[in-house]
Amino acid sequence: MNSTTLFSMALGLQSPWQVDDISFSADESNRKELHLYIGFVRGSRFPDETGTACPVHDKVGREWQHLNFFEHHCFLHCGVPRIKTTDGKVLTVDVPWSRPGSGFTLLFEAFAMALIEREMPVNRVAEILGVNPQRVWAVFNHWIAQARDADDPSSITRLGVDETSSRKGHKYVTLGVDLETARVIHACEGKGKETLKNIQQHLESKGAPKEQITQLSMDLSPAFIAGAAESFPAAAITFDRFHVVKLLNEAMDKVRRVERIEHEELKGHKYTFLRNRQNLSDKQEQSLSEMIELYPNLGKAYRLKVLFNDLWEMPNKAAATTFLTNWCNEVEEAKIPAFMAFSKMVRGHWSGIIHFVESRITNGILEGINSKVQLAKRRARGYRNTGNFINMIYFLCGKLKFSYPLYFT
Repeated sequence: MNSTTLFSMALGLQSPWQVDDISFSADESNRKELHLYIGFVRGSRFPDETGTACPVHDKVGREWQHLNFFEHHCFLHCGVPRIKTTDGKVLTVDVPWSRPGSGFTLLFEAFAMALIEREMPVNRVAEILGVNPQRVWAVFNHWIAQARDADDPSSITRLGVDETSSRKGHKYVTLGVDLETARVIHACEGKGKETLKNIQQHLESKGAPKEQITQLSMDLSPAFIAGAAESFPAAAITFDRFHVVKLLNEAMDKVRRVERIEHEELKGHKYTFLRNRQNLSDKQEQSLSEMIELYPNLGKAYRLKVLFNDLWEMPNKAAATTFLTNWCNEVEEAKIPAFMAFSKMVRGHWSGIIHFVESRITNGILEGINSKVQLAKRRARGYRNTGNFINMIYFLCGKLKFSYPLYFT
């Protein structure tokens, strides 16, 4: 068995393809290179789009980078045949070792994707493979686009929407998440109401009409509220519990900061008032008990904060409505400015806050996904454009199915 036959077997080539020649060389930087020259049996015919075997019209030279052969960077070369079909068209034959338009072999691309999947930043993958990072991004984006084309979110009924920053300078990406499968089904640049329309159009193109979305979880962004009314009119909105609690905690901290102006001993106790009481250390618990006794206004605010969180355990809408009405009345009696502002917000978003006790859905899934989004940022260091970042989100959070059509068995 000679070396050309051996390399033909190693590449998984099948008749009429064969390795015709092999050469070793070094480039201008003294990098070692292996060059494999692939040809085909003289007189071979290749099928056209209808499967009809057609004669070779001429050949066009092509080159592809393959996986390294030991310390040698490996390149495949081929005079790719062009065939003349029965209707007179001249078509370039698709080679089995690479997809059309790529300068890499399929095995090279699959290896690059495997490295990215193993939590390696794209720039580092490019360094290992000895190619420009933008070429790795081109490979990555191709396979993401293919998997996205094959993705089927058509059964979605419960949608979560949230925004995340893509980079410094207030650049945002809005995520649409299937709350049943806990995966990102669409992401788009921006955080305005047009992003809801963008998500709706994507779902509709995938066979999920806007009327199919019956539950929608989101934060209290006016832009999201307006977008939801236009793009998902049949959806019952649940304002995300975690965002509401965040605003409640901000009100609590405003009260503490006002009191701290006159009482230096309140310094450093921000999280003593914000953490759940069962999560406090014994020392923090003692400090909390002393401070809510010493500072009545702070004590009233803390009681209102703790009491509000009983809302999430209400058994039904009627009980929740009664509870929240009484809570807002207590706030009015307490006359604590920060809590009065929070109460006003609650009244303005009443139905969406109370609807939680019926839907029991939150964007908690999105909070978990957001940790993967931060990983996407790290892996996409130097990504330069939002499209690459969004595709990295799909890769990590979209639960996409990839099918690399490798030519070997």
